[in-house]
Amino acid sequence: MLRVIVECAKGIPKKKLGNPDPITTVVFRGEKKKTKAVNSELNPVWNEILEFDLDGSPLDASSFIDVVVKDYETFGKHKFIGSSKILLGDLAGGHVASLPSKNVPLINEKQQIIGATISLLIVYEKPSNADDQTDEDMSDGEHVENGEQGDVVGGAQSQSPTVPTSPNLPARSDKKPLCLTRKRNKPLASEAQDFQIRVRVIEGRHLPGIDIKPVVRVLFDGKTHRTNVRGGNNPFFDEMFFYNVNMSLSDLSDESITFWVNHSFFLRSESLLGKFKLDVGYIYNEPGHAIMRKWLLLKDPDDSTMGARGYLKVSIIIMGTGDEAPIENRLFRAEQDDLESNLLVPAGVSMRTATLSLKVYRAEDMPQMDDATVQTLKQFLGGEGDKKNLVDPYLEVSFAGKKVCTKIIQKNANPEWNQLISLNVKFPSMCEYIKLTMYDWDRLSNDDVIGTTFLNLSQISHSGGNVEDTQAEACNAVSEVGSTAPEVGFLPAFGPCFVNLYGSPREYGDLPDRFEELNFGNGEGVAYRGRVLVELSTHLDKKVEKNVDDIPRDDVLVAQKFQRRRRYSLCSVFHSACMLQEPGGPIRFEVTLGNYGNKLDSTCKPLVSTTPNCFAVFDGNHYYYLPWADTKPVVILTSYWEDISHRLDAINILLFTADQLESNLNLLKTAISAKEPESRLTEIWLKLLDHIIEELVSLKLPALEDRLNVTVLDLQKKNLREAAVYNIMQMACCMKEEARDIGSTVADIEDWLDRIKQLAEEPQNSMPDVIIWMFRGEKRVAYARVPANQILYSSFSKQACGKHCGKIQTIFMQYPMDKNKGVKIPAELRFNMWLGLSVHEKEFSRFSEGNFSICVEMYENQALLGKWGTAGLINCHKFSDVTGKIKLKQELFLPPQGWEWEGGWFVDPDRCLLAEADAGCSKFTDEVFQNEIRFPGGEWKPAAELYTDLNGEKVASPKEFECPPGWTWEDDWSFDSNRAVDERGWEYGVTLPPNEKPSSWVAAEKTFHVHRRRRLIRPRRKLSGKKTVAKRRDSEEGWEYSSLFGSKFHIKERCSDTFRRRRWRRNMIPSHCSGCSAIFKLEGVLGASKTEEDKLFGAKTPTVSCHFSCSYIYHLRVYIYQGRNLCPMDHNSFSDPYAHVSFLHMSKTTHVIQNTLNPIWDQTLIFEDIEIHGDPQTVASCPPEVVLELYDSDQVGKDEPMGHCKYPPLINLQPNIGCRPKLQWLPITKKGHNAGELLLAAELLLKLDDDDLPIVPPRRSEKLYMVPQGIKPVVQLTAIEVLTWGLRNMEAFQLSPVSSPSLIVECGGETVKTAIIKNFKKNPNFPGSVLLLKVLLPKEEMYAPPIVLKVIDHKPFGWKPVVGQCTIRSLGEFRCDPYRTNSDICMSSRVAMMADAQENVVIDVESRAISETRLQDEKEDEAVDWWSKFYSSLGEQQKCNPYLRKGYDTLKVYNCELEKVEQFQGLTDFCRTINLHQGKTVDDDEDPSVVGQFKGSFKIYPLSDDPSVPAPPCQFKELPESGPQECLVRIYVVRCIEVQSKDSNGKCDPYIKITLGKKTLDDRDNYKPNTLSPEFGRMFELSCTLPQDKDLKIAVYDFDKWSRDEEVGETVIDLEDRLLSYFRPCCGLPQTYCVSGVNQWRDQLKPSQILQNVAKMRGVPPPSIEEDGRSLLFSGKRYHLQDFEANILIHSHLGPEKERLSLHVLRNLGLVPEHVETRTLSSSYKSNLSQGRIQMWVDIFPKRLGLPGPPCEISPRKAKKYFLRVIIWNTSDVILDDASITAEKTSDIYVKGWMPGMEEDKQRTDVHHNSLDGDGNFNWRFIFEFEYLSAEQLCVISKKEQFWNWDKTEYRNPPKLIVQIWDNDRISLDDYLGSVELDLLRLVPPAKTPEKCTLKMLPGMKGTVASKAKPTSLFSRKSVRGWWPCANAQNGSCVLTGKVEMTLEIVDEKEAEERPAGRGRNEPNMNPKLDPPNRPATSFAWFTNVSSILKFMTRIKFRWIFVWGVLLVLAIFFLGIMFLSIPSYFAMKIVKPLT
Repeated sequence: MLRVIVECAKGIPKKKLGNPDPITTVVFRGEKKKTKAVNSELNPVWNEILEFDLDGSPLDASSFIDVVVKDYETFGKHKFIGSSKILLGDLAGGHVASLPSKNVPLINEKQQIIGATISLLIVYEKPSNADDQTDEDMSDGEHVENGEQGDVVGGAQSQSPTVPTSPNLPARSDKKPLCLTRKRNKPLASEAQDFQIRVRVIEGRHLPGIDIKPVVRVLFDGKTHRTNVRGGNNPFFDEMFFYNVNMSLSDLSDESITFWVNHSFFLRSESLLGKFKLDVGYIYNEPGHAIMRKWLLLKDPDDSTMGARGYLKVSIIIMGTGDEAPIENRLFRAEQDDLESNLLVPAGVSMRTATLSLKVYRAEDMPQMDDATVQTLKQFLGGEGDKKNLVDPYLEVSFAGKKVCTKIIQKNANPEWNQLISLNVKFPSMCEYIKLTMYDWDRLSNDDVIGTTFLNLSQISHSGGNVEDTQAEACNAVSEVGSTAPEVGFLPAFGPCFVNLYGSPREYGDLPDRFEELNFGNGEGVAYRGRVLVELSTHLDKKVEKNVDDIPRDDVLVAQKFQRRRRYSLCSVFHSACMLQEPGGPIRFEVTLGNYGNKLDSTCKPLVSTTPNCFAVFDGNHYYYLPWADTKPVVILTSYWEDISHRLDAINILLFTADQLESNLNLLKTAISAKEPESRLTEIWLKLLDHIIEELVSLKLPALEDRLNVTVLDLQKKNLREAAVYNIMQMACCMKEEARDIGSTVADIEDWLDRIKQLAEEPQNSMPDVIIWMFRGEKRVAYARVPANQILYSSFSKQACGKHCGKIQTIFMQYPMDKNKGVKIPAELRFNMWLGLSVHEKEFSRFSEGNFSICVEMYENQALLGKWGTAGLINCHKFSDVTGKIKLKQELFLPPQGWEWEGGWFVDPDRCLLAEADAGCSKFTDEVFQNEIRFPGGEWKPAAELYTDLNGEKVASPKEFECPPGWTWEDDWSFDSNRAVDERGWEYGVTLPPNEKPSSWVAAEKTFHVHRRRRLIRPRRKLSGKKTVAKRRDSEEGWEYSSLFGSKFHIKERCSDTFRRRRWRRNMIPSHCSGCSAIFKLEGVLGASKTEEDKLFGAKTPTVSCHFSCSYIYHLRVYIYQGRNLCPMDHNSFSDPYAHVSFLHMSKTTHVIQNTLNPIWDQTLIFEDIEIHGDPQTVASCPPEVVLELYDSDQVGKDEPMGHCKYPPLINLQPNIGCRPKLQWLPITKKGHNAGELLLAAELLLKLDDDDLPIVPPRRSEKLYMVPQGIKPVVQLTAIEVLTWGLRNMEAFQLSPVSSPSLIVECGGETVKTAIIKNFKKNPNFPGSVLLLKVLLPKEEMYAPPIVLKVIDHKPFGWKPVVGQCTIRSLGEFRCDPYRTNSDICMSSRVAMMADAQENVVIDVESRAISETRLQDEKEDEAVDWWSKFYSSLGEQQKCNPYLRKGYDTLKVYNCELEKVEQFQGLTDFCRTINLHQGKTVDDDEDPSVVGQFKGSFKIYPLSDDPSVPAPPCQFKELPESGPQECLVRIYVVRCIEVQSKDSNGKCDPYIKITLGKKTLDDRDNYKPNTLSPEFGRMFELSCTLPQDKDLKIAVYDFDKWSRDEEVGETVIDLEDRLLSYFRPCCGLPQTYCVSGVNQWRDQLKPSQILQNVAKMRGVPPPSIEEDGRSLLFSGKRYHLQDFEANILIHSHLGPEKERLSLHVLRNLGLVPEHVETRTLSSSYKSNLSQGRIQMWVDIFPKRLGLPGPPCEISPRKAKKYFLRVIIWNTSDVILDDASITAEKTSDIYVKGWMPGMEEDKQRTDVHHNSLDGDGNFNWRFIFEFEYLSAEQLCVISKKEQFWNWDKTEYRNPPKLIVQIWDNDRISLDDYLGSVELDLLRLVPPAKTPEKCTLKMLPGMKGTVASKAKPTSLFSRKSVRGWWPCANAQNGSCVLTGKVEMTLEIVDEKEAEERPAGRGRNEPNMNPKLDPPNRPATSFAWFTNVSSILKFMTRIKFRWIFVWGVLLVLAIFFLGIMFLSIPSYFAMKIVKPLT
């Protein structure tokens, strides 16, 4: 079966009129199937399944489908839009179960892309016969595959039929092929980033076919690269391809790399030789994200049972941002290359057929999905309308691209399907999730998604491998674990169990659902939307034909026991709701558990699930809160769920263990970061291990034996958990005994923590989450989800109770689908929640506080119509509910059964209305407006209402104002002048009828003004310790007023009010029980009675509240010391941070710190008189959290949030004896990312008496308190010496160049500034180089503030902008001992030499004459050159043997940049290069741009507090001259390695481009064509001025003939660092001092001069040389030359002994040796991705020191021309391929030969015809001309790949000879008989006679016997003669098909001229002379020599038969003539015509 799921299309082009109606047609094997048409849509979505029956025939590799998209037309022909063709080769091979085809481009009739794409999913089910055949070939290896689309698995292939015994296979090893399994890792990153995939195709081996031309195609990410065409069955490619992508790591892991090996001469399907598909995720999980030199086993995609189709060796590297490419060891020899141990086996070999059986029983609680208009109409007409079942559900099951649906059940919110869904899959599966999607069927529109959930295979199955592996790795002492541990592996299993669906809110609306995306499973669901009862089982080696079937009745009955419900009770007490961002309308909270408690869902009964409406009150600073005071709202829920306590108890026990471990681990990490003493660290570490061992030993999971609803998965999960816990405990014991380094154990402990958390994952959790919604009015605003297990009570053990069961917890609510990811917090909620079985309700009393009360309420409503009464009420009843819509009466309220009234009805106003305007404020300003009027032009007189408020309402006069209790006046009444008023505070206006007051006011008086007013104000402040009592007005009546019904109510009547109401309440108490658990009895009787009165009461639920009779006053102090690494929010690269600090219903704000990213507030925020209700011990166990929100202060616009953090304060119930808190660094989070850190502490003190509180911290100002001593870090006077050397590469600021900069250094509140650089262009260094900063720094490093650098540019007119800044966060690396002599900073003075710049030259060392000063006693051997020195340093001995024998120097080859070598300290020992930034961080992943560099360094050391103690010596002394100096720079570019390809053929034409300052040298004429690893051998020489031209840029460009050259990559070297560094990298020190030869000294100074300078730099006496230079005294130590040169070969190039000894001493001082560095090339577009590597070095020579020595000669080696002469003498035992007319076997033999890579020069002998015994005689000479690099043992081949190519491509192949024997045919194609491939470097010794010539001579053959004569090189032997065997493959094995006698001879060009020879037997036929072969007489060409044929016929053994046959033919011929003549004769006799 072939299923094509047509999902959607995008970008369909518009028509001229309107939009098209797209319809899709899929054509497969001539059969057409269509989707439905989508009306008027450019992005249609079909999601339709089209099935094609294959009739039992499997797919083949050439199968495909055609996808055609047309515009549907009702009449006429559909109009063509676009089409696409999709190949099904991957499905046919069985490697993948499904083929996702996403965004396939559509093309038009002209084969042009139209811009539209279509997405499909193609699923293929093999016929049963194909599956059976595949199953038989499966191997027994272990395979675990966890990827989505991985196509590579592996296994033990030692017995697999897929690994053939090939004739030339290397010696087999006992190792098994690699098992390619996707490791189970942590979730991969989902953020897009840059990756580079490097694929190196090295060689192929044993490719099938005769005389093939293989080519390799590599496919990745839709891009294809191909190698060049090679020849033979063992081609050598060695080509590199690059793929640059930008995608997330998770997406990259799902990609695959496909290798296709084709025969280039064929265009048909037979051209495919083999294929391999490799999962990228497997490669990324390998060490170094790479596989190096691995063999790929090629398979036939059409038939995976055919065995191997050859092998391909590749290396693949995946590089991310900042990754270094692993170095590949290419020095492999053929005999060392173990193919089987490095073999990767393709997928499809061991995948087993499995059936996933999912039983779908029933669903419940489906929400309304259809409109209720029809049901309402039925009710209106008197019928029965069912509004609870407006949904038509069905379930869709998706897995691995297959989708199966249940039947549709209409109009049922609780459907029962009882159907079995079967999915045939391959196991282990590559898909991780089973997707369950509930749909609502719609007749006319698209089906709507109700909800989506997933079954994670990793949670419901286990391979057993992880546990077993870790058990084996634990330690040797516990090796018996593997044998005693239970079997923990199991197949996927689940249920029967309910799975919950979450998504958007349940309420149905006519408008589109803005949260509909949540129903698809995208994001966290915000509401419960039902649940489904399912059961999953897995059956291996089973296939079910029917996808959907009915469940047997017995199975349905068995599932009933899993649906038994028990009653659960939930109580939630809301203690506070604060940090509300805006007041708005009334706020209430709703608590739901599943479908229970949802007030807006009419399908559930009414419950006490919401808090009463309450208006928010301002906290006096920034936020709002709900004034619940001592009466806390309570929510009670009763619900019915399955009892799954055995699962939830296990979760809570494991999470409790994980929390304990995480807490101890955090303590250990904190101690490590604080650099605690080793003894303290050991103590904490041992305590952690002892605790975890004790916890794991005592850990006991709930028993399952007595449970009725235990599933198979329950049993398996328990076994798994117990085995894993035991394993972790054993590893902890082993670590405790064996670990030595505490820091290295942290990663292992973190891994234990992750594993315990993974064990706590429970897939069968059918208990829904508790969801809390915040309503503002009737609108849902924010939500929070609380997992039920966290609040569940358990009687099993204390650890089994939920983490927050009965405890107060604090949560941040969040907005649904919040795009800002929590930047803005809608509310902070603090509540106490308890959930438990009804049988455990009495246990609730142990967790509850306060007194619970239950009351019913109703509202009395009145309207103003002349007077207050009920006459003016419209659409509102006299007594109603809070909405005014439901009519209520007091006499209709009757208590339910079991309850009774407590007292009568009473008026109880809403508490939030009693709050005055000053609620929550510590300071308040009373205001009164004084009003006066006049006639136009008259005098001002008091108005009728002299004093009013802002709205014109009459108020008391200022004299009548009384100061409220707990407040005091701060000043007298005065007018407000800070407004648009005149100097006396008046503002004027004109009254326009019908208004009585002016609508606008102005500050200037005019004659027409008739009304004026002024604002009188008087400030007051709240007294500390005084509790304010809200004054209740109109307390006797309790009315609340409003201008209109529905608007906000207030307690004070206004003239504009037209409506009022008051609340009546009456309390209830239970009749027969007491205690807190009585509140649950109320829920049991709601809606139970059927009377009309009780129905009315049931619709009017009571209100439950918790009253606290006593409260305690607390005192909070928050110590905010400093912040660091904050985000820059302003364009000047800084921020103006401040913090809002919130605690419960109070908040305060710190002061603003301007222009900093590392603010030091040093501020204490004091929260006085915080009233908290409840027991102080409860507060201490669950303290409220202090929340800090950071903001950036902006003068224009809103302040921008910078992140937030929270911190639990230290609770101190006895302030006199309590300990003080300690400052801690807290991470600041913003959008889920780290946004800096805050150093703070907080303590909450129980205030018993004012005298008990700690003393008030010192003040910085009247209102600003500092952090007190004892909490503030202990500081010490510290000196910071700043070496301000200069600024570099400063970019223009606002298009204006930086001209006169200066530097400001800030640290710890202290600042120091440098002098101004007068002219930045001429000299960018600062005039004064050293600054001293004395600052008080903390002694503890973790508290140290950073150093901030700011660069100020002094512009005209006094403008001083900040043009760059940076923050140095770690100061520890700069601390030093000021009294220790530091040789690194003692620098000799350098005097600038302003010499004239020399002419820039490019020295072509290839043609440069050797200097006349060079001493050369004798001519060097041609193999001894600089490259010999280079290769000997790399260890490539075969390329430099003569060089090593002479005892010459080697150099140091660094595999990285010189500055990255650890021993050279980054060449920053003198000064560092620090990047300067500027700009604002817009995105979280974006860094501010780099605008320049600062050159400098720091030295930090403590100072004594005693002034009499002298200051330590200056650390920066004897500084070099800071002025410019001229230098000569020589750049040696050796070669590049694996540069990025830029051409379409996967190659590059690289050349070098040098930029130094404003000078550029372009070496474009010497580009290297068609290579990725060019050898340049170039030297460039330039002059420059330092420091202006400090940056040397070496760039590699790709040469293009007709277009612009493209940059491959570049690297930048800081020449100034190299010139100033103590390590002297300007010219490396060689091993010996030579005055001539290849190692001639090239420095300006001799070794003795350099040693004197070093002595001066180090402050030691100059060296003393004695004994004519053989002895030297330096730095108190004597050196002797003989000690250094005892084992060194003395050659003629060595210089004087004095200089040699000085050089040896210098090399022992740690200076930079003679070297070649390997630098990474980076692109300006992708600076963090390597574009290749370049090997080079740089020499820098200051011109003031004179001329340097001669440059090194590094020209590339030239290949030497050689000739291979091959004489084919004879052949023997050649198989006879033809038959003669006499039926005798014969062959027409000839021999063909060539060298690989030079196939165009194939040569062949003449034909030995009619060989009857397999012998052939030729005497024929082949001559092959080739160029050979003897040092590298490779042939150099230069040729054009295609005739149109501009350049020749150079290849380097091993020298080999291929000789083939053929049978000549004149009519048909010649027949191939056999061949032999000879390696000229490891030539197989020939046999002396043909009898001894066998296949055993060839290496790798079965039965090969080691010969005494080892393979030798033909280049050393020069000539060899003998017999070699030729072989051919038959039936998978190798057979001998002939023997050939040859002479092989190698001659160079000179010898070829001296000893000439011609090809074949042509002239000059000599050396040796070849005579015509002496062939037998039977050797002739048939049908060309008739006489020879007759002669041959007479000589054969059947000659008599031949003679008699000829005679018989003649006789028959004559008889025939006679019979033909008889009639004519008789006629003549009768007629007698002559007579």
